[in-house]
Amino acid sequence: MHPRFLYELDDCAILGGIETVGETWALKILREAIYGLRRFDDFARALGCGRGVLSDRLKKLTAAGILARQAYAEPGQRARAEYHMTEMGWDVVPVLLALGQWRERWAPASGGAAIRVTEPRSGRAVQMLMTADPKATSLSMDEVRIALGPGARRIG
Repeated sequence: MHPRFLYELDDCAILGGIETVGETWALKILREAIYGLRRFDDFARALGCGRGVLSDRLKKLTAAGILARQAYAEPGQRARAEYHMTEMGWDVVPVLLALGQWRERWAPASGGAAIRVTEPRSGRAVQMLMTADPKATSLSMDEVRIALGPGARRIG
């Protein structure tokens, strides 16, 4: 018998992370939030998903503390909600960037990457990696720049 079956691993952090943000629409919402979308109608337009699905996933991401709901109102309009990334939300971004880098390595887009993540001072590409070096320092989201890459195609 494989040793894995000698232990109950329901409290595994990997499983908890997958259950919190691993659903496809939730991950797509987070990608759009990274790009700066905040409003329900903008998420709906970018994602092309049903409004019920979008509403449900926004509620789940908000309840989990990944997004925070904030009211706004256009002049003469009723109050609506914007969804802003929380500190917890920004902490999941490296996971998404690592997933993107994995995809770029094993199934790169023919026109190149749609986005580039760089460290602005040096202009070097940010690489997600594992390390056991206690002296290794990580970049915060304030220290990286996400910009269009060569594979980004203009609509229309």
